[in-house]
Amino acid sequence: MDTSALAHLPEHGAPDLLFLLFHGVGSQAEHMAPLARRLAHEYPQAAVLCLNAPDRFDAVVEQADGSEGRQWFSIRRVDEDNRPARIQAALPAFIATVRALQQRFGVGWERTALAGFSQGAVMALEAVQAEPMLAGRVLAFSGRHGRAPAHVPLDTTVHLFHGMNDTVIPPAAAVDSAQTLLALGGDVTADVLPGIAHELHPALIDKAIEQLRTFLPKKVWRQAMSEAPVLPRAASSLELGD
Repeated sequence: MDTSALAHLPEHGAPDLLFLLFHGVGSQAEHMAPLARRLAHEYPQAAVLCLNAPDRFDAVVEQADGSEGRQWFSIRRVDEDNRPARIQAALPAFIATVRALQQRFGVGWERTALAGFSQGAVMALEAVQAEPMLAGRVLAFSGRHGRAPAHVPLDTTVHLFHGMNDTVIPPAAAVDSAQTLLALGGDVTADVLPGIAHELHPALIDKAIEQLRTFLPKKVWRQAMSEAPVLPRAASSLELGD
């Protein structure tokens, strides 16, 4: 998989965070550039990489510069029945790429975030379902799970971002995913914004930065509680049963 299409690296020293960005079907790594630039600005010590999908797009749609679109898996004659198998077939190479880049930059899974748009979001969401301890966070823009999650990814926070006017992947898909993950005890947020279609909209990018900056994952709370000192105190009359 081509990892050199677009990269922002720290000016000095080793990266302390790793953001891996995955484009939608029929597109290319450059489509994720607005998100990459924003992440690099907010996190200057991070390595931010936009990756090209491994396969040529079935429809052979050319970009404005004459280059061809790419795909993570084929959508020709895709439906609800065959989509999960296509995703599963593409996951081993996808996961191997994430692991290789973590090793290359010396960044652990806890400090890795996978960010995807549309089909790239599908792959990111399903990758953390299939592979334990693959990434600390997932930023899924205009995406969906291939099938309803049966479990939650351990210690992975999932952030879902969607436009209310999206007709390619309706926002109900993000809402369903959020409700399912929450019911299973997962760590998830879902933001559906009005006036936005199937696009990597600046308002969705703003919301993603806000969630990264302000949302405290459950594992952080758990660690804080485990490290909190136990203060001695006298029992109240209610606790003693008087």
